[in-house]
Amino acid sequence: MRSIAFLPLMVISGCSAPMVNAPSLAPRAAEAIDPRLPIPDVRPAGPASAALVARLGTLIAQARSGDVAFQSAAGEADRLASSAGGPQSESWVVAQQALSAAVQARAPVTQALGDIDEIGSTQLASRGSVAPADQAALASAAATVGDIDRRQAAAIERIQRRLGG
Repeated sequence: MRSIAFLPLMVISGCSAPMVNAPSLAPRAAEAIDPRLPIPDVRPAGPASAALVARLGTLIAQARSGDVAFQSAAGEADRLASSAGGPQSESWVVAQQALSAAVQARAPVTQALGDIDEIGSTQLASRGSVAPADQAALASAAATVGDIDRRQAAAIERIQRRLGG
């Protein structure tokens, strides 16, 4: 019987709990922005940095000169692969060694491609953004060197197929 007498007191005391310091559920200012609208680009426009253009030019030149060396090595590997005997034969081993030399000759191109990526990521990490002109210069250089890289990879794959690998 006593517990019944305390029941109304417990219910009333539950209603008098202190106010909770919770965040408001009212709309915030950021929620009023239409997410479909493009965010304006407030970065300064202008030409790409001269130092960046010079560095990218050097990397493209490195890739192109490396491609000349690769073409020579790949040509030799292709010639040897076309006349190679069966797997594990002496001529096959010689062709495999020439193929390895061609793969190694790709180093200047893969290095240039990695350096271009590193330049972009370093700018992004240090400045928080990449200027539009710098970004365009980086993309152009990456595309140029990337084309050389893809051609070389296709040549290597073609020679490997010829050797049965």
